[in-house]
Amino acid sequence: MNQTLTAVPGFLVGHWTDLPAQTGCTALLCPPEGAVASASFLGPSPGTREGVLLAPDKKVERVHALLLTGGSAFGLGAASGVVRWLEEQNIGHQTPFARVPLVPAAVIYDLGVGDPGARPLEEHGYVAASTASSEAVPRGRVGAGTGATIGKYLGAAHTVFGGLGSAYVSRYGVSVGALAVVNPIGDVLDEAGRVIAGPGVGPGATAFAPGDLESTTLIAVVTQHTLTKPEAKRLADAAQTALARVIRPSHTAWDGDSAFVLSSCVLPSADSLLLGTLVQEVVAAAVIDAVRIR
Repeated sequence: MNQTLTAVPGFLVGHWTDLPAQTGCTALLCPPEGAVASASFLGPSPGTREGVLLAPDKKVERVHALLLTGGSAFGLGAASGVVRWLEEQNIGHQTPFARVPLVPAAVIYDLGVGDPGARPLEEHGYVAASTASSEAVPRGRVGAGTGATIGKYLGAAHTVFGGLGSAYVSRYGVSVGALAVVNPIGDVLDEAGRVIAGPGVGPGATAFAPGDLESTTLIAVVTQHTLTKPEAKRLADAAQTALARVIRPSHTAWDGDSAFVLSSCVLPSADSLLLGTLVQEVVAAAVIDAVRIR
């Protein structure tokens, strides 16, 4: 049974992975009509493209895909490949002269893990989009999670590999799915608060030395339940708070965490308290999945 993000009908996921160079990208495709979307960015250095469009006060409500990628700022160029593929499918925001696909993107810094000269490019974003499917999401060291690392507060020599995880939760008729690219400076904890990835001694250690590997966790949450942009923004904030349950420390000066919430709006709105609770649950599960599956 599919227990990943693609269990939510209408959303597709595809990867491009370069394991030798330890980088990659992941495309999340929305239904052709797009999805209402907003986002929350915490930490001093998020790397994003078109993130400002997702603010509740901006005019555009729907986006057509989301790209999560390695390669730091260089990797943002892979979003152009997703845009090109969507244009070929005649998918995008209708303007007077053309349909314009809207594809926000967010990056992790993985240049110090593998080959710093190898980054996801436009053609790789195209591959991720063109191979996206509704099958269970491949997880672990794939796509944007290929070069992710965990527990960098003692320096690069003490890190362990992170990865990409996914989860799906359905309860009382309300369903949400999530992807997590897990690349934090902190440790990852399980449901019982036990360290399952990272040095496990915490930032109080006398050898505190963040080193050269920058940190960011990327989150994408999807649902079919109707949301407004302000409601999506509040859920994106809720997704960020879920990181504190399973990443310690989280949202530090070395993290640029980014959380996106997308709704196809094909089902009636759900109880906001229940939906927020499930968003936090599915995000925590996706982060843990990235560690357990790698």
